[in-house]
This record gives sequence, structure tokens and C-alpha cells, in this order.
Amino acid sequence: MNKRRLRGAVIGYGFISAAGHVPGYLQRSVDLDDVEIVAIADISPVRRKLAQEALPHAAIYNDYRELLKANAANLDFVDISTPPCDHAAIAHAALANRFHVLCEKPLSCTIEEAHSLLTHARTAQRVLFPCHNYKHAPVIKTITEIIRGGRIGKVRSVSIRIYRSTHAKGVAEWNAHWRRQSRYSGGGIAMDHGSHSFYLTFDWLGSYPISIAAKMSNLKSGKYDTEDEFTAALVFPNGTAHVHLTWTAGVRKAIYVVEGEKGSITMEDDGLLIETRNGSDLTDIEQRSITSDWADASHAAWFNPLFNDFTTAIDRSDYAGKEAQEALLCVQLINTAYRSAEQGSRELPLAYVLQD
Repeated sequence: MNKRRLRGAVIGYGFISAAGHVPGYLQRSVDLDDVEIVAIADISPVRRKLAQEALPHAAIYNDYRELLKANAANLDFVDISTPPCDHAAIAHAALANRFHVLCEKPLSCTIEEAHSLLTHARTAQRVLFPCHNYKHAPVIKTITEIIRGGRIGKVRSVSIRIYRSTHAKGVAEWNAHWRRQSRYSGGGIAMDHGSHSFYLTFDWLGSYPISIAAKMSNLKSGKYDTEDEFTAALVFPNGTAHVHLTWTAGVRKAIYVVEGEKGSITMEDDGLLIETRNGSDLTDIEQRSITSDWADASHAAWFNPLFNDFTTAIDRSDYAGKEAQEALLCVQLINTAYRSAEQGSRELPLAYVLQD
């Protein structure tokens, strides 16, 4: 039996919606016929016009409140793709209307907001789900499979390095540089990219960090009020992780290194190098190339696997499940990292309890 088609609304028709989410929904409507976007809201007249061209049958609104009111009996979920400053308010409004929520990262800008969202999702009995899409990149999925297969033994150390030559640009019709303005973004590269790095360390180390020490800088301090360089050291019960993020590099590149008791995995974009001991002084070396579309900033190819997980959470009534709770932990890590940097890179403890 075919599942009922989910009816959704997209709030915020910027780059990630236009290039990533909406193409994913349109592809699903052809391949699976299990989702339909019936409404879009955006504050920019030009973006609303572009949204109407992309989805001619959708209702278009200039305010998310108007959209929610007009579609109170017509929606199953809301896709929040605005700057982070508005995530919490829109998500609360959607949950209050008893809609499921798919939300771009970070879930919110503050720990208090993230906590309140998880509580509201449980009370409303509606799913709150973050767009943690990096775990759906084919090369990342391969790393996870190798680790879970035991090939490199227990993981003891993870290193994540993300190099970008500039911040990700927003759409020119509204504000191309909102990620560098704290009033919209809530922070710089740590707020924008920290979640991706942190939730991968959770997966690969199989635990959650107990402390973090961080430092950051703003090499373009005369122009923007957010950091463009971020480095953090995380201590886990069973290992460590080091994260370095920059918007000031001369290249666009992702380099991950996972070290285990019996070997290591090194990823550089699509390339994988797997080195393991074979019981003697010799090392077995395997190289792979796994196309993962790292150069596509929309990560459109990763969206539908993510949406599959969202629909599974809906089917299971997993209102504030592991994904949502890890999104909360990411927000806590980012904000604790900011406090650490303000205190001279002091190591600060982390205390939280995941709920079933």
C-alpha cells in the first residue's frame, strides 16, 4: 500500500531552498509521489516571484504567520530554511499548529531555545528534525560503514578540517552576507558549520563529548562581526576530536581523519585512504574514490536520503528523537565553544542527558 502523500510548506526561499530542498521535493514527486509542497513564504518580493515560477501550483505568502494561519488544516510539515535567528520562533509556531518540523541547522542560536523546541515537540506530539545532511554524503556513509564493521578497531581520535575561501553566500535579492552578521546568523563559521562537524564526531566516536576548549578569530574584523576561523578540541569518554573550520583558505576542501586501534581512514573530498595493520609490521592500504558532490554547496543529492529519515521519524512518532537531541547538543557545543574562546580557550565541561 502506498503511503499518504505528505503536504508541506517551505518557509524561506533562499539558496538552500531553491537549489537544494525544492529540487529534492520535485524529484520525489516524480519518483515516489509521496510529498507535495503546497505553500512557500519569503519576505523578499523577488524571491516570492522565483518561488512561484518553481512551484506554480503553490500558494505564496510574504509572512510565515499568514501561511500557517491560511493552511492550518492543509499541512503535514513545515520546512524551515531561513537564517538561524528565526528558526526557533517559526518552529514553535509550526508545532503550535501541530505540524511536523524539518529545520535547517543550527536548530536554534541558543541552548535555551533548543531545549524549549524539544519540549514543545514532545508536548505537541509532532516531529522536530534537523537537516544534518553531511551524514548522507556517500563518502561519509562509507566511512561510517567501515567504522561499524570494525575494520579499524575502536575509534580513538577524529580530526575534521573544513577549508573555504569565503563564507557561503545568501541570495543577492535579500542579503548575500547574512552569515557574517550575528543579528541573523547568531555567530560565524562555528554557528554555520559546527553542527556538521560535531554530529559526525558523535557517530564516529560512538559517544558524546565531556568538555570543549576553543579559540577563534575574525580576519575580516573591520567588515563583519562574526568569526571566520574556529578551532576546537573536544574530549570524549573514549577519545578526542579536533575541529578546524575556516572561511579564509585559498581552497575549498574537506579533510577528515579517523584513527582507530587497528588502522585509520583519511578522507579528502571524494578520496578515501584506508590503512590497517595486517598482524605484522606491514600495513594494508586501500584507496577509493566515492563521488559525493562536495563542490555543490546546495548538497541537493543528499537531501532525499535526509528526508527519508524525517518521514521515518514521523512514521515512528519519534517526536524529539536522537537527531533532534543531537541537534540540541550541537547548539550547546557551539555556545560553550564561544564561552571558552571568550575565556582564553579555557576547557569547559559539558553536561547533558539524552532522553529516550
